[in-house]
Amino acid sequence: MLKNHFKIALRNLWRHRVFSFINITGLSVGITACFFIFMYVTFELSYDKFHTKADRIYRVVTDIKTPSETINTDVTSWAFAPNLKTDFPEIEAFTRVSGGSFLVRKGNVKFQEERTLFADSTFFKVFDFKLLKGNPKTALTTQASIVFTKTAAKKYFGDTDPVGQTVLLSGDAIPALVTGVMQDMPENSQIKADMIISMVTLTQRFNKGIEEQWGNYGATSYLLLKPGVNAKNLQSKFSSFMEKRNGEQSRKSQMFATLLLEPLKDVYLHSKRGGQEVGSISNVYIFSIVAVFILVIACINFINLTTARSVERAKEVGIRKVVGALKGELASQFIGESVILCLIAFVVTIILSVLLLPLFNQLSGKIVSPGIFSNITNVLILFGIAVSIGFLAGIYPAMVLSSFKPVMVLKGRFSTGTKGNLLRKSLVVAQFSISIALIIGTIIVYNQMDFMRNRDLGFSKDQMVVINTNSDAGKDAFQQSIRAIPGVKSVALSSSVPGGGNSGAYSEIENKKGDLQIANLDLYFVDFDYLNQFKIKMVAGRPFSKDFMTTDTSQAMILNEEAVKLFGYSSPQQAIGRRFKQWGREGKIVGVMKDFHFRSLQEKIKPLSMRVELRALDLVSIKVDAKNLPATLAAIESKWKEVIPNRPYSYYFLDEFFDRQYRAEQRFGKLFFNFAILAIAISCLGLLGLASYSTYQRTREIGIRKVLGASTPGIVNMLSADFMKLVGVSFLIATPVAWYFMHKWLQDFAYRIDIQWWVFAVSGILAMIVALGTISFQAIKAAIANPVKSLRSE
Repeated sequence: MLKNHFKIALRNLWRHRVFSFINITGLSVGITACFFIFMYVTFELSYDKFHTKADRIYRVVTDIKTPSETINTDVTSWAFAPNLKTDFPEIEAFTRVSGGSFLVRKGNVKFQEERTLFADSTFFKVFDFKLLKGNPKTALTTQASIVFTKTAAKKYFGDTDPVGQTVLLSGDAIPALVTGVMQDMPENSQIKADMIISMVTLTQRFNKGIEEQWGNYGATSYLLLKPGVNAKNLQSKFSSFMEKRNGEQSRKSQMFATLLLEPLKDVYLHSKRGGQEVGSISNVYIFSIVAVFILVIACINFINLTTARSVERAKEVGIRKVVGALKGELASQFIGESVILCLIAFVVTIILSVLLLPLFNQLSGKIVSPGIFSNITNVLILFGIAVSIGFLAGIYPAMVLSSFKPVMVLKGRFSTGTKGNLLRKSLVVAQFSISIALIIGTIIVYNQMDFMRNRDLGFSKDQMVVINTNSDAGKDAFQQSIRAIPGVKSVALSSSVPGGGNSGAYSEIENKKGDLQIANLDLYFVDFDYLNQFKIKMVAGRPFSKDFMTTDTSQAMILNEEAVKLFGYSSPQQAIGRRFKQWGREGKIVGVMKDFHFRSLQEKIKPLSMRVELRALDLVSIKVDAKNLPATLAAIESKWKEVIPNRPYSYYFLDEFFDRQYRAEQRFGKLFFNFAILAIAISCLGLLGLASYSTYQRTREIGIRKVLGASTPGIVNMLSADFMKLVGVSFLIATPVAWYFMHKWLQDFAYRIDIQWWVFAVSGILAMIVALGTISFQAIKAAIANPVKSLRSE
């Protein structure tokens, strides 16, 4: 029996090769897309869960309340974690990490290691980063101890054992001992580094006494709780801890810190405070919905195409029933055919997945999977999806085909009835509702990305080359030497550039009442040319000027408009001449600059202060002429190698650097667009199937109409009208649903587009055009057919 079913199934698939190709293609593309999304979502959900103690690891975050605002930050004071461990026996261990960038040299080999972490000696106790060489208990206990990743170690030592060897650290050539080599950090780790330096190097050498500074924030702190400890109960005790340890100092500084615990497994997707790397749970939800949509569309497509073919197999069913075939046997035959077709689609899916996985990894911006066969579970999941679709999607066609009455079929009066037509039309409405919703979503995502790329940021970032001197002693000589290069228009120095990090400074600013109001302000250190080079406009007062060299280098500050509002001034002019105190510096506000976006458009512009501090300017920003750019860059590099030969030369363009903040959103947009196109394409195949079925059912009617003088355009219009109504219903369903979800997605952006009415109009028109183009193929074919043949067949 099974052998016979299998043989008949293969014969039918081969006899109707075009149908089989369309159906297999639709299923294969649908399953492949769904599988890729499944891998992506699974990967995003897996972040930091590879740590065996992940359920007991918590990140400590801080809410800092000042008289001006409440700051929600992902870092803590350096003093918090060690003292928490001392005061609470519920804590098994703690570790702090802090990012940095260091020059590392080994002989003639030198690299600027941008992904560097300082970490406590307990780092390998709290986290499961595998140490390939060295002792995890002692690797980070002494000053100037370094642990490299396997890949980083190979750059300096090749195939020799690095442990026990020495490298030179930073521009001061500090000897540092390599105490371990660890496996490269997994892709699904929020904490990423190529080199880890012992924390005591920072706290006892580079910044001695920092662990006693309760108001100095900069450490990312993690706690490993003992088994069975309730994190919420522990967190409730932190307020009394802060009062006991730092209550008096908090009242004096008027900065009150509240400590909170975030489960490590939730940090990547759920924390709104940021971190080394963050994801978006909204994107995970959206892609999960899209995967379900694509799978549903693929199943609907399969059902519609199979049902459309049922008219061709009606006589076969009638004859088989006459000779004694039972309904159950026929149903199992057709379900078996459905499963076989899906298994063929499974093989095609495997091939597509292998071929397209590198491209998908590239689009997603991360290695979601090194290979389809790297995890046998992947293949089993694909197999399960294929068999399930084959069985579930084959049930309805099997029931329809096996229930045909042989007498009616063999007499030529075959019809699947009103219920069947209603179901098929409902399936098409469902398909196109999903497709139209995806079209709307794609347009909105594209417009938001375009808005972010083209919005006036309030500063100039074009043709700006930025070089980080990392405080090298030769930075002053370097920036002076490049000013004479013909292609260099201007040069400015600073501690920060828009899109990069910056300090937050405890500040006291005179408010409208005349009192010194405490606030934590973002701070840029700049030189006299910075504001002019970046074309940051002044709205009150004056910019920094060499004409006021003595005053501006010791007693002057410039605020942005947002900072002026924070201190109660109704106009920028009112802030000019007001007093300030910041990090031991006292003086007056000399100017107010227009707000500019120094961070991503996903964040609101924050209060910003600027001061001239010539000793703290690491970044050299060079405005270059677009003409003969390669020669200009080569000349800059030549000057670098001449003046700062011990450091590797690297640079970046500011516009590209600033746009990196949107890489995650850009990748989301590309993936969303591609999956939307696939869903629409599969929907069109389903519509083609229903159009074929409907046209066949109306063959006699079309023949009679042509005999009575109906024109070809009239018949095409008649056949298309019903489908256009279905697309119209789909539009009415899709519009409010798409608006709701895309409105929620846009809430993640502080600066965002408004969803305009034309988005829905364009989406509806596009859906109509796509549907009409699909239907017209069958409609025109039926309209130009010979009516004599149509009536003779009836």
